[in-house]
Amino acid sequence: MQDIVDGFPGDKKIIVVFVLGGPGSGKGTQCAKIVQHFNFTHLSAGDLLRAEITSGSRNGVMIQNMMNEGKIIPPEVTIKPLRRAMLDSANDKFLIDGFPRDEENRAAFENITKIEPEFVLYLDCPEDELERRILSRNQGRADDNTETMRKRLRVFKESTLPVIMHYDLKGKVRKVDAAKPVDEVFEDVKVIFAPLIAKVMWSCKGDNSVCILEDIFLDQGSPVLVNLLPLCISTNVTTVYRECNVYDQWLYS
Repeated sequence: MQDIVDGFPGDKKIIVVFVLGGPGSGKGTQCAKIVQHFNFTHLSAGDLLRAEITSGSRNGVMIQNMMNEGKIIPPEVTIKPLRRAMLDSANDKFLIDGFPRDEENRAAFENITKIEPEFVLYLDCPEDELERRILSRNQGRADDNTETMRKRLRVFKESTLPVIMHYDLKGKVRKVDAAKPVDEVFEDVKVIFAPLIAKVMWSCKGDNSVCILEDIFLDQGSPVLVNLLPLCISTNVTTVYRECNVYDQWLYS
């Protein structure tokens, strides 16, 4: 968590996770599960832009005109509704889906909001599987045809992969195999998110922090406990879990 000096009021502490992957990698599906399981707010830059256009606001009309004229939408225009949505939300944990699409968007987001993501969840999926999913799904999307699909894949490789590489060099990328069935992918995702939530809850030092941590231990089991172990040792949570036998049952099994 970070204190925001310029981008947000000083008392608004924000956690952001970028969710990136090729078209058809399951970003929306996994975001919905993360929201339900870990109480994040899911924001889609594309959905927010479309909502802005539909609202008929001055900003929305400007965006629509730029799109009609084939102009590139400046990153500041894309980031504005994202920032507003985070400010207006009572939550402090956000998944931003399919953003940043390129290095220009990444740099602008960090400059405007003064936020770096806690990490990037990268849903890695082979190109042939992405093609199969996109062409077989029936969502009535006009862009689900072979030519447009390949263009979208090319844009992802050329523009978005450099963003993932940037954060990978900073140790902030968490990659999962998105070619697996949805529920198996989410099992891997839970292992990634549980330590973050545990850290947040423990830092709050509220009366219910231990209860929430206990829920994480009991619900997720050994794979998550492996990731939580350094946190437990550093915060002496192990003492709590020896009392309820969860820690010892795992450690000595």
